[in-house]
Amino acid sequence: QVQLVESGGGLVQAGDSLRLSCAASGRTFSTYAMAWFRQAPGKERELVATIGTRSSTYYVDSVKGRFTISRDNAKNTVYLQMNRLKPEDTAVYYCATVSSARPGLYDYWGQGTQVTVSS
Repeated sequence: QVQLVESGGGLVQAGDSLRLSCAASGRTFSTYAMAWFRQAPGKERELVATIGTRSSTYYVDSVKGRFTISRDNAKNTVYLQMNRLKPEDTAVYYCATVSSARPGLYDYWGQGTQVTVSS
């Protein structure tokens, strides 16, 4: 029911910023909590941030103070503003919908966007 398309990744230097976008299809975007995940080479997929339907937020400790998740329901889009990027932030970043029926599960996924941070 939901299609997600990430964009905004790229190659940046340590200390730089990027803003990722995740555009969603459909008319029910505002009813979904949303999440950003990342998967670095050789690493397990990691939950980075979530934003609830009322814009409550969660961040993994490693990005607190640097990343900001936000949403614009009028545009069916969730964003991940990434500041003071570090080489360890290098990963493919995915957005996903959070299951309302089963918290901790993720129903729909985007294709991912590559973020590479050089030192």
